[in-house]
Amino acid sequence: MSNNAENKVAIVTGASRGIGAGIAEGLAKDGFMVVINYAGSHREAEALAAKIETGGGRAVTAQADISDPAAVIRMFDAAETAFGGVDVLVNNAGVMTLRPIAESDDALFDRQIAINLKGSFNGMREAARRLRDGGRIINFSTSVVGLRLENYGVYAATKAAVEAMTAILAKEMRGRSITVNAVAPGPTTTALFLDGKSPELIERMAKMNPLERLATPDDIAAVVSFLVGPDGGWINGQVLRANGGMI
Repeated sequence: MSNNAENKVAIVTGASRGIGAGIAEGLAKDGFMVVINYAGSHREAEALAAKIETGGGRAVTAQADISDPAAVIRMFDAAETAFGGVDVLVNNAGVMTLRPIAESDDALFDRQIAINLKGSFNGMREAARRLRDGGRIINFSTSVVGLRLENYGVYAATKAAVEAMTAILAKEMRGRSITVNAVAPGPTTTALFLDGKSPELIERMAKMNPLERLATPDDIAAVVSFLVGPDGGWINGQVLRANGGMI
């Protein structure tokens, strides 16, 4: 696929670690010039950029709190300055705090709305204005939107809203050959998922799908590579639940 991605530029938000880092590495291998966005993990972002460059790819880092519209504009500016334009946005950055709705305080609600929903909206809005024709927008949802597990109420609500905007933005991009899709992972071996969970709970969730394992960041990165590549060009306005058959 590398020839197809030549001179194409991808911004990946929340790309310093976890699924985002896997996506950034995968797209670099596919031939994309990659902008590694991070909020606070400067050292990890720079290390990833160096790893990609050492492997023959091209990458730069761009600090931005995606909940801040001005910061997202600056991130796109940085991408255009470094590489001349933007073809792909992967709205991967997100936060998750699990608590029953009755015990969810305003700070918990406001933070997840600010980053997961407003942050994704900020990226979508800027991408809709600035992506080159033929581009791709990939949002991130969660398979919990379908599973509806206890304690995920606020988190799942932010992602359900992202799914709604995904379908609508796909229609609004008419005439520009830009597709808009969402990827909805199930449990994946990242700090975001593993933090605060007992080994027993992790094992139980791994067995919930018929493949009986957790996803790896590379599993999810492969779905993104498909959607942004030439073979994924006819997929538009969809949510791909990448969860091993859990739901």
